[in-house]
Amino acid sequence: MRKSIATVSVSGTLTDKLAAVAAAGFDGVEIFENDLLTCPLPPEEIRLRAADLGLTIELYQPLRDVEAMPVLDVRRVERKFDLMRRLGADLLLVCSNVSPLAVDSDELAAEHLRLLASRAAEHGIRIAYEALAWGRHVNEYLRAWRIVHLADHPNLGTCLDSFHILSRGSDPIGIEAIPGEKIFFLQLSDAPLLAMDVLQWSRHHRCFPGQGNFDVAGLVRHALTAGYTGPLSLEVFNDHFRQADAGRIARDGMRSLIALEQGLQGLAHPAVPRGFAFAELGGTGSSKGAASSKGGGSLVAALAALGFERAGAHPTKPVELWAQGGARLLLHDTAADRPQQADGPALIAIGLDSPDPAGAVKHAEALLSPVLPRERTPQEAPLDAVAAPDGTEIFFCDTAWLGDFAPPTTATREHADLTHIDHVALTQPPHYFDEAALFYRTVLGLRPQESLELPDPYGLLRSRAMSGGGNVRMVLNLAQVGAGDTPWQHIALAARDLTATARRLRAEHPGLLLPIPANYYDDLEARHDVDPALRELGILYDRDEHGEFLHLYTVTIGRVFFEIVQRIGDYQGYGAVNAPIRLAVQHAGSH
Repeated sequence: MRKSIATVSVSGTLTDKLAAVAAAGFDGVEIFENDLLTCPLPPEEIRLRAADLGLTIELYQPLRDVEAMPVLDVRRVERKFDLMRRLGADLLLVCSNVSPLAVDSDELAAEHLRLLASRAAEHGIRIAYEALAWGRHVNEYLRAWRIVHLADHPNLGTCLDSFHILSRGSDPIGIEAIPGEKIFFLQLSDAPLLAMDVLQWSRHHRCFPGQGNFDVAGLVRHALTAGYTGPLSLEVFNDHFRQADAGRIARDGMRSLIALEQGLQGLAHPAVPRGFAFAELGGTGSSKGAASSKGGGSLVAALAALGFERAGAHPTKPVELWAQGGARLLLHDTAADRPQQADGPALIAIGLDSPDPAGAVKHAEALLSPVLPRERTPQEAPLDAVAAPDGTEIFFCDTAWLGDFAPPTTATREHADLTHIDHVALTQPPHYFDEAALFYRTVLGLRPQESLELPDPYGLLRSRAMSGGGNVRMVLNLAQVGAGDTPWQHIALAARDLTATARRLRAEHPGLLLPIPANYYDDLEARHDVDPALRELGILYDRDEHGEFLHLYTVTIGRVFFEIVQRIGDYQGYGAVNAPIRLAVQHAGSH
């Protein structure tokens, strides 16, 4: 199907928007009236600019407060028709009236729309009538359709907007009762579920399909069943989108439509990862024991204390493999080959155990995530990566990559407490939290969980977990604080017996673990009957109806800290209730 996007969905001037939309691969564009009014170019030149970029002007919008008024302002509408002729647009969006002067009469609304459609036909223009969720009288899509049906003019149809339909809780099954040829346009957006005024919800919090909680795909299926053959078009009002890079947002919108089409076609993800193959840490001299600028100590010393051992070195790259059980970490001395990343230890890449690495790469490329350039010798295992929105490299791999590392020269360590990587947490750049959620859902096939807002000493931390069919869990964080701290990342490692691990670490490396205030345990013991050893060892605790969760944290080294966790029973969470405690201690230690 053709793919379109409204200019209001991205930032910049109208010419900037058109260039970004075309570069993202869209076929067409909706011209939002305010974008045209603020553009210094005449409509004829905008028409040529769009054509040169390969874009069809699918729709001009919106014409407001025109139908069912005491007096129909034909002159204003005729001026719009003349403008559209100059612009090369042949479809006009008319929104249902919100004026307090509007008359609550379907017959009068139909009479006015019939007259406007007759005038539009003289200009080769059609009108798509849309029910706004906050319309004065017409706020349901089926009532808008009844008015269109009552008007009975070939140049008048309806526009269906997923937000206006789903935000009101309307059942989209009724779309199938509308003849496909009378559905002139389909506007798509998603949104998180929020308890707020629908107008403010619409104007500030829409997002692309797959980034919110609406069943946008289900609504599109109903429209296709009805016989709709027009474009899939995005219309998103979002403050963050309009502050972000237009090219990135347009590309993200295209990714959402590609994924939507794949879902409509019943295409399953070809290679949902089974687990973490490795996490790669980079930074100045990280493979030689990089020190934190905050005094967190040596990364290598911390890994040794946690029970990791040096398991090999790459023959051609400044990379070492450190392992414990199934938990594998790569230490990359980025000062040698990536000086731009030489700012202390940081999580720079994640390797995913994929059942079909080649299929996963092909799927990622189809979703506009090209393979990153990477030098390798013929003897090295083929290992391809794509970039996540925050720049983290995501590798798709089987076990062949382990053969690239020479045998270790160190002896096996006595302590092997940890079994595998449980999850990783990545702090996202401002304005790209929703982009990251869509990337991990579509490119990796992870399922988003509820988005949370957690108290931070300097504001709020927005957090959303993503999980897969295997043992891949990722937590996306967006700090909304004013302290200006470097964004933290962390790697959570699963332990067989966290209490025993904590006891050993407290005895042998007391400065490695994050101190937890006694007030936390006073409250915890009031709420739950827990082992007193948790207080002694600095272990945090959570439970749900399925099981229990024990976890503790190390101090931060560079931008990275480690979490050690133990899941008891079928606990599936991340101990989010304890995040404010951890954040407060970390902030206190970093200032």
